[in-house]
Parts: sequence; C-alpha cells; structure tokens
Amino acid sequence: MSAVPFSLLRLRLIAANTFLEAVRQRVFLFLLFVAVGLVVSVQFFRDFNFGSSELKFVADFGFGALVFFGSILTITATAQLFFSEIENRTALTLLAKPVWRAEFVFGKFFGVWAVVGVFSAVTTALLVGLLWSRETALMAEHPEAFEAGRMVGYGAVLTAAAFHWLKFGVLVMITLLIASFAHTNLFTVVVSFFVLVICHLQYLARESLAHGEVGISRVVTIGVSWLFPNFQVFNVADAVGVLGGDGAALSGPVLMRIVAYGAAYLVVLGGLTVYSFRRREI
Repeated sequence: MSAVPFSLLRLRLIAANTFLEAVRQRVFLFLLFVAVGLVVSVQFFRDFNFGSSELKFVADFGFGALVFFGSILTITATAQLFFSEIENRTALTLLAKPVWRAEFVFGKFFGVWAVVGVFSAVTTALLVGLLWSRETALMAEHPEAFEAGRMVGYGAVLTAAAFHWLKFGVLVMITLLIASFAHTNLFTVVVSFFVLVICHLQYLARESLAHGEVGISRVVTIGVSWLFPNFQVFNVADAVGVLGGDGAALSGPVLMRIVAYGAAYLVVLGGLTVYSFRRREI
C-alpha cells in the first residue's frame, strides 16, 4: 500500500458508508425510543413541584440518559458495524483495493462518531426544550426565585453535551481497538463495557495514588491510571455552570486542556488500533 498515498476522500467515503449502514441497521429506532422516552417524561415532571431544585434534577436526569444510552449505542454500534464488515467479507473486498487499513479504521471511527453525534444532538435538544419549558413555568409560579433572571445556562448545557460527545469518541476508539484483535462481536461488547466501567472509576486509582500506596498494588494502580482514560474529566456540567453559579469554574484554557486530553487519547488509541488491525488476518 506504500505506492498509494493516504486519501482523505477514501476515508470520507468509508465514514459516509458506515453512517448509512448504521441507519439501515435501525440505529435511528434506538434514537427515537430515547427521544420519545424523554418527551413522555415531561408530563411526569409537571406532576411534581420541586421549586427551582427541580431544574437541577431535570438536568441531571437528561445528562444521565445521554451518558447511559449514549454509551450503549457507542459500543454496540461500533462492534456491530465493524464485525458486519468482517463477517460479510466486505472488508476483504475493500482492502483488496488500494485502501489503507488506517483509512478503514478511521473511516469506521468517524462514521460511528457521527451517528453518536446525531444521538447526542437529539437528546440535548430535547433536554434544552424540557429545561426551557419547565423553567418558564416555574418563573410564572415562583417569580421571587427568579428575580435575577433565568437560572439555567443553556450555553453551558451545550458545552457539557459536547464534552460527553468527545468522551463517546474516545469510547468508539477503545471499542475499535478491542475489535481489531477480537474474534467475535460478543467478546468485543463485553470487554468494551468492562473497560467503560474502569474508565468511569479510574479516578479512584488516582485517589489511591494520592494516599501513597506501596508495593505491587501501587504498580497496578499506576498502570490503570495511565492506561485507561479518566471519563470523569469530561463530566463538566456542574463546573461550567449549567445551573447556578456564573459558569466560570472552568476557564477557557482548562476546557482546552480537557479537549487536548481527549484528543491525545484518540491519537494514541487510533495508532494502536491501526497497528493491531494491520497484523490481523481477514
């Protein structure tokens, strides 16, 4: 493949085909299910009067749904779309042509990430609409609690959702890395969910390091803290001021460092995935 230059056009075509294949596999039905669930929940929330604290509950619920369903969608869609190419032998046909394996890997990555982006956008739009509607109702019922204006920072909601999408991108690449050497879809999904749990609890490893553990447990803790990304870094909803505060807890440079943190893991994991996939027999 050295005689053929790397092509962004081929990568884009693979990504577009991956996105369309996800649509054909009824991924949008999953999005519709989540969207309808959130819309129905609006009526449930209206039956309760929590005052201004209700808005935080709604925001936490919305982001919880985004993280939970988004993680499921990310792992299952990545594994299914990757192994469908392998099992149907379309990957062999594609790679027999002048196509780099790196183009195949990153094409799959951007295709799945786009699908998850649509899910994140739909869920966030519903959350924003829900917050706006409920906050407007509360302002009419309790004007004294909103003398300073609206409490929800809708720009912060979009910022928090964007960082969750970046986290999903890292999860897509982790799943692709596992799929690059795994032999079955089921193994990839199970191991990816296991790694997902580790990434969400990775901050515990760093806390253990801070307490000065010694011996082999410290070596294991250091390995976990460096090998696995800390997904808690991307949970910035409270820090950017979604509800309450001035949203200045995280400055622009801090947010950029989080973006750089995610990008660094994408680059490293992407390189490992390409290396592993090149060694795989199809």
